[in-house]
Amino acid sequence: MRHSKVMIKSAVGLHARPAANLVREATRHECSIELEYEGKKASAKSIMQVLALGAKSGTEITVYTDGPGEVEALRTIVEMIATMDM
Repeated sequence: MRHSKVMIKSAVGLHARPAANLVREATRHECSIELEYEGKKASAKSIMQVLALGAKSGTEITVYTDGPGEVEALRTIVEMIATMDM
């Protein structure tokens, strides 16, 4: 299992379009990918769970990956969140 913290820079946080793009990318990876925000965890492969986190702009979330391809998945997802600008 790998994990990394990342700051949400998107002006709208992890909402609507940024969340949909994140879920789309997460489903391309075989490993499990979870997000943690303020003590709540969500599968990054579920749009409903990602939206339910309510992660806001300027806050930090932790990304966890586990399984085949976890290193690449973690790098890709963290980079995506860090550079979202919607």
